[in-house]
Amino acid sequence: MGDKEFENVPSIKSKALRINLNQNIYGTFAEIGAGQETVRNFFRAGGASGTIAKAMSAYDKDFSDAIYGIEEDRRYVTEARLQKMLKHECDLMENRLDREKHPNKLFFTYANTVATIDFAKKYKGHGWVGIRYQVDPTEDYNEIILHVRFHENDARLQQNTLGILGTNLIYGAYYKYDSPKKLLRYLYDHIDKDQIEIDTINFSGPKFDDTVDNRLMSLQLVKNGMTEAVMFAPDGNNVLPARILYKKNVLALRGSFRPVTKVNMDMYEKSYKLFLDENKVDPERSVCIFEITLSNLRAEGEIDEEDFMDRAKLLCSLGQTVMISNFQEYYRVVEYFSRFTKERMGLAMGVNNLIDVFDEKYYRHLSGGILEAFGKLFFKDLKVYLYPLMDPETGEITNSENLKVHPRMKELYKFFKYNGKVVDVEDYNPEILNIYSREVLQKILNGESDWEDMLPANTVKLIKEQKLFHCENTAAENV
Repeated sequence: MGDKEFENVPSIKSKALRINLNQNIYGTFAEIGAGQETVRNFFRAGGASGTIAKAMSAYDKDFSDAIYGIEEDRRYVTEARLQKMLKHECDLMENRLDREKHPNKLFFTYANTVATIDFAKKYKGHGWVGIRYQVDPTEDYNEIILHVRFHENDARLQQNTLGILGTNLIYGAYYKYDSPKKLLRYLYDHIDKDQIEIDTINFSGPKFDDTVDNRLMSLQLVKNGMTEAVMFAPDGNNVLPARILYKKNVLALRGSFRPVTKVNMDMYEKSYKLFLDENKVDPERSVCIFEITLSNLRAEGEIDEEDFMDRAKLLCSLGQTVMISNFQEYYRVVEYFSRFTKERMGLAMGVNNLIDVFDEKYYRHLSGGILEAFGKLFFKDLKVYLYPLMDPETGEITNSENLKVHPRMKELYKFFKYNGKVVDVEDYNPEILNIYSREVLQKILNGESDWEDMLPANTVKLIKEQKLFHCENTAAENV
């Protein structure tokens, strides 16, 4: 980021100084794995004695375990470890400082647990960063917790970047908590996006519970270019992609899900069954990911956040894990999954999607064109589970045997088809093949009532009760 872009941005020193000069903000810094880089900024700014109760780094594992307890998985750079650090240090402040003596103090704990780049420079490093803090001494604590991945190739640079990020987080937590989207953007003040990646963030506590939906904050991470993909769980909280994907067999289902229909769910259920029947696919170590691309969200112009939330709520209500990505091409999805797992992968898609995969125009930016893309797409024994298409006028069914790709792509398609890379979903429900999300959405917008049989029952109830997709028919008794 150029210097001009920082002209109106407070310096890191001025941010730290403003915190230090606030006589009510008082707390602890606990930093493990990358030096004490955040608290260093506050010491250097001046006036730190009124802000810093304690600064510590329990680098020795035995000491760390003695202070915070032992993790079940014996790992240290985890969200669970960060949560224990935040709670432990806040509890100490509450126990050691008399509230009656300090009625206006706003207690906080800032913590990070980090692994920086290794000596071989093969492992770039990552970490968990968070703050537990008060903005009102009579209220419970708020929390902002995020996960970062380092992209710099030097440990000292990574440490410095982490210190800047930490200072931005503390400053934003106190002075931008009422504008969480701005708070998120300001985390990158004085940091280039190619230095560090934020791929998970969650807000919680009295200042956020009623105003922030963490799924929407996930969307901001991708929209702002802070990461390429984010995931959220059925409970609506953002989850670390590595936690979901690590050493798992992964089936991905891409769609608009606007709204999610019986066809989407039939494609998911039947494809997942085929996937689990594959050799070496352990059901206990397999996941299905529903993916929505940023380009899909922008299909009608700027991203409509309300529309995004409507889709997210429906998928979560069906118990699905959702990924938002900026991957237009399927091979990029596979490359992304490959960062976290070397197990089996599959893609569930409809006929039109597969035809698009064989369209050369999507690969002109690659020096090797479509062949390079297909090398990346299928190098891991990946399979496509193809859901058929029915012609609404003739009733003709299109599957892998009779779909038509561009004449130049015929031989390439045959190669993958007859090498078992494309598998037809054969036990589909023929009665629902005429359901299309865009037509269902139009019926909802028009106030019609014949769309209800096209969607899973639970989603119909949710759409009516919460008026999703501008549905005005709220008569739940008709569900």
